[in-house]
Amino acid sequence: LVRSRGLGDVYKRQIYCFVNVITSCCNLLRNPLTTCENTKNIADSQKKALILQENIIFKTMAERNVRVRFAPSPTGPLHIGGVRTALYNYLFARQHGGKLIFRIEDTDSNRFVPGAEEYILDSFDWLGIKYDEGVSFGGEHGPYRQSERRDIYKKYVNQLLEAGKAYIAFDTPEELDAKRKEIENFQYDAHTRLQMRNSLTMSKEEVESLIEDGQQYVVRFKIEPGEEVHVNDMIRGDVCIKSDILDDKVLFKSADELPTYHLANIVDDHLMEISHVIRGEEWLPSAPLHVLLYRAFGWEDSMPRFAHLPLLLKPEGKGKLSKRDGDRLGFPVFPLEWHDPKTGEVSSGYRESGYFPEAVVNFLALLGWNPGTEQELFSLEELVKAFDITKCSKSGAKFDYQKGMWFNHEYILQKSDDEIAQLFAPIVANNGVEATMEQVTQVVHMMKDRVSFVKELWELCSFFFIAPTSYDEKTVKKRWKEYSAQQMSELADVLEGIEDFSVEGQEPIVLKWVEDKGYKLGDIMNAFRLTLVGIGKGPGMFDISAFLGKEETLKRMHKAIEVLG
Repeated sequence: LVRSRGLGDVYKRQIYCFVNVITSCCNLLRNPLTTCENTKNIADSQKKALILQENIIFKTMAERNVRVRFAPSPTGPLHIGGVRTALYNYLFARQHGGKLIFRIEDTDSNRFVPGAEEYILDSFDWLGIKYDEGVSFGGEHGPYRQSERRDIYKKYVNQLLEAGKAYIAFDTPEELDAKRKEIENFQYDAHTRLQMRNSLTMSKEEVESLIEDGQQYVVRFKIEPGEEVHVNDMIRGDVCIKSDILDDKVLFKSADELPTYHLANIVDDHLMEISHVIRGEEWLPSAPLHVLLYRAFGWEDSMPRFAHLPLLLKPEGKGKLSKRDGDRLGFPVFPLEWHDPKTGEVSSGYRESGYFPEAVVNFLALLGWNPGTEQELFSLEELVKAFDITKCSKSGAKFDYQKGMWFNHEYILQKSDDEIAQLFAPIVANNGVEATMEQVTQVVHMMKDRVSFVKELWELCSFFFIAPTSYDEKTVKKRWKEYSAQQMSELADVLEGIEDFSVEGQEPIVLKWVEDKGYKLGDIMNAFRLTLVGIGKGPGMFDISAFLGKEETLKRMHKAIEVLG
C-alpha cells in the first residue's frame, strides 16, 4: 500500500511509529476493558487494536496525497526539455490520483521577460497538459508566484539565522574576487568562512550597525563538514555526497529582498505539501543542499521524494540540446513560435511547424522512458496508465527529431480524412482554389499517407486542383516516347467514349484497350500521368482521372499532346 501510493521510507517510519504508539495505548487499556466487561477477552482487545491500526494507516495514506509541481521561470520561451519535465509530472500525478501545481519562480527580477508567463501557459493549453492549481488556476496554497511571497521567505530566513543554521555575510564582489585570486579554487565554506566579513567573524552590534546603515548583505547557509548526505532518488537510487565539497550557498539577498532559488524552492515545496520533486538532471548537484535545508528546518520527515530526469541530448548524442541545434538542423526546440520582445528574433515552434500536440506528447514521453514493450503510439490516457518513473533512463536521451516527424505522420494516418481535410481546406483556399469540402476530403484520402505534415499536401497534390502549365524535363526525357503523342490521342478517344468515369468504369476498358493494341502498359500509364500531373508522381492514374472528371482529363491530355508533340 505504501509503495502504491508513492510514499518513501521516511513516511513508512512515521506511520508505523504512530501505529505503535496507539497500539501501546490500547495495550494499556486492555486490562481495564477485560476487567470491567467480563464478556470481553484479550482477543477482543487485540482485534480492536488491529482495526485501529488499519484505520490509522489508511487515514494517514489518504492524507499524504501525491502533489507534484512544475515551476518555470518567466525568462523566455519554454524549452522542449521543460515540456518533457512537466509531462512526466503530469503523468505521475494522474497515475496516482494526485495534483499538478503550476508555480512561477520569478525571484531573479533581472531576467524577467514580458510575455514569457503567458507563453508558457499557452503552450500547456495547446499540449493538453492540465494543471489543478497554481498561477491562473487558483488553489489553497497560494500565492503561487514567488515574487508575491517575500514576507513568507523572510520568516524562514530569520528562522535559520536564529537557529544558527545560516549567517549574514557582507563581502563585496571585489572582496570575493580578491579572495579567489589569493586562494586557488576558492570556495565559501567551513574552511574559509572565518576569513571573511560575516556575522561569524563580527560582533552582533557591528552586524546590526551595518544593516542599519543600509549595507548590502546576503544570508548564507552554514554547511557543516564531515556529513554524508543521502539523496534517495527514484531513478538513480541512493546518491551520497560528502558535505565537505558543498559551499555555503547564498539563500537571501538584501538588494532585492528576495531569496535565491534554493531557499524559495524548499519553502514553497514544503508549504505547498509537494510529495515528489520530478525535475531535470541538472538539479541533481543541488539535491544534497536541499536535503540539508529540509533537515535545518526540521522538515526531513515530510521531505518529498526526488526523481532527476535524464538530459535531452543533441541529435548526435554529445552535449545538452540547445536552440542552436534546432537552428542548425531545422527543427523547433520550443512548443510554440516565440517572438523575442527585446531582439525581435522569431523562433519556430512545434505548433506552427505543423505538429499535432498528441504527436509531440507521445514523442517526448519516450525520450528517457521506456514502457518495456514494442508499443510506440500512446494516447495521453494510455501514457498515464503505462508510465513508470522508476523505468526512466539514468543516461541522457538523444533528441531524434526525425522520430518526432515520424510520430506526426502516424497521427495523420490515425486521424480521419474529414479531420485532415478541415486542416487542408484553408491551404487550398489560400492558393486561390475554390474546392468543395468533398473534393478536399477525396484528395486527403488519396494522399495523406505520403506526408508528415498537413502543409506538405499542397506541394504533392496541387495538380488535383490546378492543371500543369509545364512538364518536368527529366520525366519528359524518360517517359515521353516518340510514339507517346499518338498513343495519348488514341487513349483520349477511348476515355471520351466511357460513360461511367469512375475508377471502376475506366480501368477495365482502358486495360482491355492496351491489351488489344499490344501496347506496353508502363508506356501508356507513364505518359498518361505526365499529361495530367506534369511530373511522374501521384496516386493511381484512374484515381486521378476519376477525381478530375472526363472534361478536365481530356482537356489536360490534349494540351500535353499539343505542347510535347
